[in-house]
Amino acid sequence: MIKEISKKPNHSVHGLKRACLSYGEVLAQSVAVLAPSTIPAAVLGLIFASAGNGTWLSFLLGMIGILFVSININQFARRSASPGSLYSYIIIGIGSTAGVFCAWGLVLGYLFTGMSTLCGFAIFGQILLGYIGLHTHILTLFAVGTVAAWYVAYKDIQLSAKMMLQIEAVSMLLVLLLGVIVWAHKGFAIDTAQLTLNGATPGGVAVGIVLVVFGFSGFESSTSLGDEAKDPLRTIPKSLIQSTLIAGVFFIIMAVIVVQAFHGTAVDLSKTDAPLDFLARHIGVGFLGKLISLSALLSFFSCTLGCINSTARIFLMMARHGLLTTSLGEIHQINRTPHIAIGLSSLLTFLVPSVLNLFSVKAFDSQGYLGTICTYGFLLVYILISIAAPIYLYRLRKLRAKDVVFSVLGVAFMLLPVVGIVGIPGSTLFPPPAPPQNIFPYLFLLYLAAGGGWFIFQRRRHPSMVRAMEQSVEEIHASFSDTCQIGQKI
Repeated sequence: MIKEISKKPNHSVHGLKRACLSYGEVLAQSVAVLAPSTIPAAVLGLIFASAGNGTWLSFLLGMIGILFVSININQFARRSASPGSLYSYIIIGIGSTAGVFCAWGLVLGYLFTGMSTLCGFAIFGQILLGYIGLHTHILTLFAVGTVAAWYVAYKDIQLSAKMMLQIEAVSMLLVLLLGVIVWAHKGFAIDTAQLTLNGATPGGVAVGIVLVVFGFSGFESSTSLGDEAKDPLRTIPKSLIQSTLIAGVFFIIMAVIVVQAFHGTAVDLSKTDAPLDFLARHIGVGFLGKLISLSALLSFFSCTLGCINSTARIFLMMARHGLLTTSLGEIHQINRTPHIAIGLSSLLTFLVPSVLNLFSVKAFDSQGYLGTICTYGFLLVYILISIAAPIYLYRLRKLRAKDVVFSVLGVAFMLLPVVGIVGIPGSTLFPPPAPPQNIFPYLFLLYLAAGGGWFIFQRRRHPSMVRAMEQSVEEIHASFSDTCQIGQKI
């Protein structure tokens, strides 16, 4: 039976600081995990290696694909909000089992993104300290970055959001300033080679999209601020669309400028790991290159902070649902933050790259490995949410043909990077990855099997756990709607 539920929103169920974040601060969470300024500063050369003069097109198509996923997420985000973010949404859409896999996918995605950006923070920290003649061990910088992020996340979500907003704004403005100076150095000329896609191939552009989607991973992190956002049913959906558009337009502009600027130089963009620093020195504004390095450092820190915040709130909901120890569901009485979950998230963020370093894996390599692994979690979640959206709307009797189209397009666009990272044996377009990346899919499946096995174990120990989980999510969802129709048993 489909029942109609009517009640006023209950904004105190989880104990977090209520309705304290403005729209700009909610937007900052998604932008922080995206870390837009790090893409032209460190990743653009890899995308150009595949897409060439079609790099801007790879960014455009990647942005369109993420927009389809955003539309699917917003089918839920316009109707309910909680710290469980997409985890809660998928439970509503296709059930508790898929929801649990989504939770583990989000945990992996946010944690490993934070670990990867912590490596980036340490790398740029060493570069900047080297400018003034100081040298320190990489583990020291891991510790400094983690402790600073832990303290801000532990102290106040509003402080976290304001700091991330300021850091990302400054970082992006510095990168755009360099972009304008570089373009002016070219006489503001229009690069016809890029407009006509000279030398670009469909296969190259497609492989470029794989890397672009990686760059957008984490755009949905503002959905974890369901309790703390002001007017969450408006601000969170808006933040998803706008963070994608802001980052996408930023990526496209910088791609066009940087690719054009490298034309005619003796340096190959595809083999340059710091293209902005090179361009700053090439046109005689090396000081700006140092500022860009500082902005990258701050952006990496901001991303680590955002990932700790998001991971902690997923841990909070998993603990409240019986999937993790109940202590992770506790809230600090004064700060109104999930302080124990924040502590665990911070500790894990520090330990993994530190252990890799002790085994002689360089921070640069760790950054790449951890950044690759995180995408497995995000892609799983993006595919699940795109499948869940039309099922959810069907149960509400609000499904339209265009909703099915958005779902299909969302899944299709996310399957492209899946093929790219797994590879097709014998294919030259999507070759299987080289070691050690070729074992990452198996490690991810082992991780999911462990998470699923733990869920089965807990469910057998506590037979009422699943129904309690579903009921908790249903009640949160119903509290945000005057006429929320929640159908059949999930």
